[in-house]
Amino acid sequence: MHVLILGGTTESRRLAELLHPRARVTTSLAGRVARPVPPPGEVRVGGFGGAEGLARWLREHRVDALVDATHPFAATISRNAARAAATAHIPLLALRRPSWAPVPGDDWLTAGSLEEAAEALRRLGGSRRVFLTTGRMGLAAFAGPELDGHWFLVRSVDAPEPPYPARTETLLDRGPFTLDGERDILRRHRIDVVVTKDSGGAATAPKLTAAREAGIPVVVVRRPPVPEGVAVAETVEDAVAWVAHFAAGDSGEGSERGSERGFEGDSEGAEGSG
Repeated sequence: MHVLILGGTTESRRLAELLHPRARVTTSLAGRVARPVPPPGEVRVGGFGGAEGLARWLREHRVDALVDATHPFAATISRNAARAAATAHIPLLALRRPSWAPVPGDDWLTAGSLEEAAEALRRLGGSRRVFLTTGRMGLAAFAGPELDGHWFLVRSVDAPEPPYPARTETLLDRGPFTLDGERDILRRHRIDVVVTKDSGGAATAPKLTAAREAGIPVVVVRRPPVPEGVAVAETVEDAVAWVAHFAAGDSGEGSERGSERGFEGDSEGAEGSG
């Protein structure tokens, strides 16, 4: 059985680790991170050429199941995956870690986009010291003259792409992050507001706890929805079980090919493997 994982996340790597001994696994990386940690199995880097190119790749490489384990904000590739899977008649699963949820003591402002997050900063008023953890792309939303009085600490894995705010300091780092480390950043840089995307998961969540402890507001950008009709799994173990389901030949064109090629272990064994 051949599984294509659209990767770039911790979950995608873990999924490849669990599937690799049992099936042929190819992980596709966008190539936007300079030094990605390679997952086990086969790896390809770069785009497919839209939904049509992805559908063609699925057919040419005889893919039996497609798992979209990209970042929750990778909306374009998720839409392309949904269209390509439908065109190629390949079963598709979106692997999405659960969203963060506020707890008592949190001071959250929600936004539907980076532009709305920038507007939320403007509404807060004053000259703010902002911990901006939305990644290296899309910083143009915060580069307008209305926010020139703000100072930004931008954290990302690689150097941010211009344009970005006039008063910016860059912190290059890769999660997971610790609570003590996040407390130190907020204290040392005198941060008074945090801006983040709702990435979910534990690796980058300590900043939320640190902000709550310090009484600092957090602007949270809501994630885009999964394309309509796409099945969703919240854990890697559930994704392994989903693949095993199709490998067993339960339904669909892709599952028939999976049954022919085989998958060592059934759904119950897959769930226990994590």
